[in-house]
Amino acid sequence: MPGNLVILLGDQLDRGGAAFDGFDRGRDRVWMAEVAEESTHVWTHKARITVFLAAMRHFRERLLAEGVELDYTELAAAPRQGEAAGLAEALAASLRRLAKAGWRPERLVVVEPGEWRVRETLRRAAADAGLPLEIRVDRHFFATADDFATHARGRKQLRLEYFYRPLREKFGVLMDEGEPAGGQWNFDAENRGSFGKVGPGVLPPPVRFGADAVTRGVIALVEKRFASHPGSLTDFDWPVTPADARAALDDFLAHRLPLFGRYQDAIWTGEPWLYHSRLAQAMNMKLLDPRDVVAGAEWAWREGRAPLEAAEGFIRQVIGWREYVRGIYWHFMPEYLDRNALGAERPLPGLYWTGDTDMNCLRDAVGQTLRYGYAHHIQRLMVTGLFALLFGVDPRRVHEWYLAVYVDAVEWVELPNTLGMSQFADGGVMASKPYCATGAYLDRMSNACKGCRFDPKQATGPEACPFTTLYWDFLARHEKLLAKNPRMTMQLKNVARKPAADLRAIRRQAEDFRERLA
Repeated sequence: MPGNLVILLGDQLDRGGAAFDGFDRGRDRVWMAEVAEESTHVWTHKARITVFLAAMRHFRERLLAEGVELDYTELAAAPRQGEAAGLAEALAASLRRLAKAGWRPERLVVVEPGEWRVRETLRRAAADAGLPLEIRVDRHFFATADDFATHARGRKQLRLEYFYRPLREKFGVLMDEGEPAGGQWNFDAENRGSFGKVGPGVLPPPVRFGADAVTRGVIALVEKRFASHPGSLTDFDWPVTPADARAALDDFLAHRLPLFGRYQDAIWTGEPWLYHSRLAQAMNMKLLDPRDVVAGAEWAWREGRAPLEAAEGFIRQVIGWREYVRGIYWHFMPEYLDRNALGAERPLPGLYWTGDTDMNCLRDAVGQTLRYGYAHHIQRLMVTGLFALLFGVDPRRVHEWYLAVYVDAVEWVELPNTLGMSQFADGGVMASKPYCATGAYLDRMSNACKGCRFDPKQATGPEACPFTTLYWDFLARHEKLLAKNPRMTMQLKNVARKPAADLRAIRRQAEDFRERLA
């Protein structure tokens, strides 16, 4: 007797997920599909393609070993005649094949997808097949989309802190007798250290994951089929199984969490990992439960293995920022994707795909991204994101780049971080003001300015730092809009103090620079 066809997407690799609630091995089947469209709707980094396909194939092996009936569509190294381009076509082809074999499901079951596009695709595919689609709440998260909608109702502003604190209380995270551990909710002020001139010193290398036969097969496939895509697989070592992900968590807690808080905003060229966890990819694919991540960080503090400011700063990113960003996404989609509060329309400069630039900070961040499919959050916000903001890049193009090049990118988390936090395209929904700064910020928080041919203190002239030039131009161009924001008062007063001749020279230099990168 037919049962349910359970759809598992590449970011839902959780054996304990809601998709398996009530799963009947005698009646139900699991459906998974590798489709080219998920790697081509944005020009996806080879490492991102590889991590998804390798994790999916490892999960397939697990299900087959358990005796689960599985319908799995696998990509070939070269496109096959009649191959389904996207999820809808692949699902329709599978349903036709199963029907010929005498099996038609009663319904399709899926956990909430991580992208609006995918959710709507599956809804249309189910309707076309004449089958009901049951979308189940994703228990992976601490809060649901409905929880966030309830929180947002009636509020003029949506700010992380007022969503984060109730979650801490609800789940008893870093709480002592009903009060926040250490007597305060947020230790952000203690988590902004730089390495200074001496640098980070000897850094603990993160645990590495050698490619097994399954992963090697995927790497070979990606190198052949997606040869023109950006990025490299030479250094690929991302976790693709729950065991790998747990090992990555244990390694972070033991070796990097203690100094993560102090140096989470610091940058050092040639050092991609520093004290960061690299766990977002594993959590976003459901290889790692965020409850285990939060519990591990709290345990490390309570056992005296990490200071409170480090544990709280890290936990805030997981139970706070991660949940808040997801809430923003589902609360405002689909119109959120088209927001462009600053009217930015320029194309993304080609250097984002090559790293070819004289700016040390940008060359390092983009080069690292293309090599590993990774850059930590300050590199994304205050290097690649800041430059795009000041340059005036269309935020939709910035979003597509971030979604394409980072292995941890799933749209629910990437889009609000890019359009809202980084590009201020949502007009202040995510951030209370634009994150804009001169090259002096990068000089203070990194070593990138040392040896760079540009001077972060200069806004005009042959040695002027483009970040500094574009910063003053950005404030001047958007002065009327930004004047409505009280948090921008001081920066705009600094613009007002500049002589008109200086502002004209800055505008000319900014425009000349944009033309050279066009």
